[in-house]
Amino acid sequence: MDDKELLAERFQTHRGHLRAVAYRMLGSLSEADDAVQETWLRLSRSDVSQVTNLAGWLTTVVGRICLDMLRSRTARREEPMADAFVPDPVVTPLEHVDPEGEMLLADSVGLALLVVLETLEPAERLAFVLHDMFAVPFDDIAPIVGRTSVATRQLASRARRRVQGAEPVSDPDLGRQREAVEAFLAASRAGDFDALVAVLDPEVVLRADSGPLVRGAAASKVVRGAATVAKGALMFRRYSRYARLALVNGAVGVVTAPEGRPVSVMGVTVVNGRITGIYILSDPERLGRLGLTATGS
Repeated sequence: MDDKELLAERFQTHRGHLRAVAYRMLGSLSEADDAVQETWLRLSRSDVSQVTNLAGWLTTVVGRICLDMLRSRTARREEPMADAFVPDPVVTPLEHVDPEGEMLLADSVGLALLVVLETLEPAERLAFVLHDMFAVPFDDIAPIVGRTSVATRQLASRARRRVQGAEPVSDPDLGRQREAVEAFLAASRAGDFDALVAVLDPEVVLRADSGPLVRGAAASKVVRGAATVAKGALMFRRYSRYARLALVNGAVGVVTAPEGRPVSVMGVTVVNGRITGIYILSDPERLGRLGLTATGS
């Protein structure tokens, strides 16, 4: 085995970790893969013979790449990202979690958290993700954002306050999550408005991301309040019979696939037996890139 092959083998052992970092930074699985590939290209062009901590070196490199991607994304966007934006979900069958999925879902990174991360400035997001999620020291993060360690610590602190002030953390018990989601689906299928309202928190927030091309009733939107969300669920109840449970970012969610063709993925936040947040991705282009099947595998 030559040096190039050895380096590639060492990189492969860190790929899952790097993809997890990039996914949290970007909220996009395809962009995360691009960032990991660029990290490999930079590694292959670098002399790392004197690097004693390759994992740390790779983490800071992928962080820098993601920061550049976030800044480029912000510069291209004429308006702030719509409130209805839903990050790419990680979907696995309910009864099976693959090793790569486990790496991506370490520390239970839910869609609710990713939505909050989308509201942060790029440097804030980097400082929070690298330090709070992956224990990278501020001294190592500071050169990436071009600030002092003290200023970098302040970036992470601001981000932490935003995250802690966001929606409550979902009940970690998958059984209780499943009970709430199944109750929601049963009420939708039965057309039972009162039952829908009963399983929804009074202040529930629904984000539906249909992409830029969908118009009409199915267009991207943010809906607030149990009664309004329940009315919307009844409007689309004809699709509920095609809904199947799956793990969505480590929590019980739903893949809806008429005739085996996925048309939406729904993640939820469940607190005290009621659904407080609903995140629906139905953008045909982005769903196509996820490579889903009817069972979410």
